[in-house]
Parts: sequence; C-alpha cells; structure tokens
Amino acid sequence: MARKSRKISLKERIISWKSNRRAREKRIAAIRSWNWVAIVKVAAVICFLAGSGAFLRYAEGYVQSVTPAGEGSLILVGVPEWVKLDLQNRVAQMAGGTRFPLTEETASVLARNLAPMSWLADLGVRVTHDSVRVSGRWRKPVAVIEIRETASKIYVDQDLVVMDYMPMPHLPIVEAEGVALNVVPLPGQVFDQGDLAAAVTLALLLNRRDPALLEQIASIDVSNFKGQKNPREPHITMRSKDGVQIIWGAEFGEYAKYAEASDNEKLAKLCTHYKDFGSLGAQGSVKYINLLFPQDKLHQPIEKYLQMDRPRSHP
Repeated sequence: MARKSRKISLKERIISWKSNRRAREKRIAAIRSWNWVAIVKVAAVICFLAGSGAFLRYAEGYVQSVTPAGEGSLILVGVPEWVKLDLQNRVAQMAGGTRFPLTEETASVLARNLAPMSWLADLGVRVTHDSVRVSGRWRKPVAVIEIRETASKIYVDQDLVVMDYMPMPHLPIVEAEGVALNVVPLPGQVFDQGDLAAAVTLALLLNRRDPALLEQIASIDVSNFKGQKNPREPHITMRSKDGVQIIWGAEFGEYAKYAEASDNEKLAKLCTHYKDFGSLGAQGSVKYINLLFPQDKLHQPIEKYLQMDRPRSHP
C-alpha cells in the first residue's frame, strides 16, 4: 500500500526556519571569531614556499644555460703556401686569440673582429664541436707603394685592393713608383687609378711569363703615365735589382698608338736577354734595355702568357 506523504503545517515551517536561522548565526559568529591574522600568515608562508620552489627550478635551468661552453682552437682553413706564420699570427691577433668558446655567438664575434682584415676576402667562420674554423680568399700583394708624406707603405693586390703593409721578403713584390697619391684609400678599399693599374698589369704579365723574371724587377715607374709629364719620354720604365733601366713604353695594349713594338715583342726581347745572360745586368755590362722599337727576329713567347688576369674594372 502506497505511503501517504505527510503535510507540514505553517507553524512547523516557521519553527524550522527559525531553527535554521539560529544555526547560521552561530556559524557566522564562529567564523568571525577566527584568528584571521594567523590564517593570512599561514597562507603567505604557503605561497612563499610554492614561489621559492618555482624560482629554484628556473634558477637551476638558468645556471645550466650560462655554464661556460667548452673551448676550441682557432684553425685557418685553406691557407696558401705563401702565407707565413707572421701573417697567420696577425689574423689570430685581430680575431682576439687562438682559443674561443664553442658557441654560435663566437662565429659572429670573430666575423666582426676580422672584417677589417684587408688580407682576407669572402670571410667565413664556422664553429664545430672542437674548433673555430676561419676560411676566406687570401689577397696576395703584387705591388708596394711608399707614401713619403706619412713615412708608410701599402700593398695592392691584382684587383687593386689596398692592404696594410708588413714585410714579405719571400714574395716578388715590385715597387710602384710615381703613382699619383691625391687620395690614398684605406686598407680593404680599391685604389682604382690608371697609373697604378698599368704597373700592376705589367707585373702580372712578367710573372705569368716567368716568375723568375719578375723577381729581377725592383720597381715600375709610372710617373709619366700616358705621357702626362713629357709625351716624348717613355710612359713606363722599370728598374732591375741589379740597376738596369728597362724602357717599356706605353701601358699594356696601347703600343700601336705610339708605333711601339707590341707587348708580345717587348716581353720576348726581355725574356731572351734574361735567358742569354742569366741576369738583366749581365754582370754589370748592361745599363739599360730599350724595348720600344719593333724587331723582326725574336723568339716569341707563347701567346697564352698575354691572356692574363688584368686588374678588374671597378665602378
């Protein structure tokens, strides 16, 4: 049989409400009597401990991240034979040492330090697991220019790029005399000037024909380049290390304008003389060699020697 639900009278409801109200008031009074200062302190301690733990975890990771990396040696890659130890030491000096941290930042630091190094072009720095490797194209000096006003010297390479001076007695470097020095570029810049280009071109031509022949040449004088001082005098002359004056004439490729012997003939005559006597001065019996006038009977050098690298034209 279904149980009948009991009906609650209004009086009972009022009594129940008053009873619940008194219970709520007792709970509120109990809450108000709590020591809130102690509770806040406890909560603060809990928050501090939680924050300290998080900080310690972060600090541990930070310490690991800043722990010094291993070091590796500086290695110069692809160094030509003519680059001796003194020049390599100069590169290390500009780099900032011989040992560096093996980090990505090291590559950018070394690239920045070596950027002013005029002896190196197309610079590359790579950090490996055990070394810092520096590569680049080494500029080889062709001519040296003395700047009397500052009692200093500079080199230029085959592209007329200026390099700071340091002794290179093992290389056949000729002195370019009579070069106009109105504005002297800084190391790493191009000395794009016609008289200097003519001297460098002639030095490269002699070296292509016979490096031993270039070693006999002390200087190339371009003070009368294009006849700017005296059109009746030779435009370019050379002086050998044993004191012989060599009259070359017009700059490379311009011989026909002045009815001179061709560059091929001039080179052949000079080479023949050197081979016949073993030197340009012939043990002191020759004081000058005139290459201006054409001659029919000459041992012609191979034409390929005239297809040489001439200084590049720079805008």
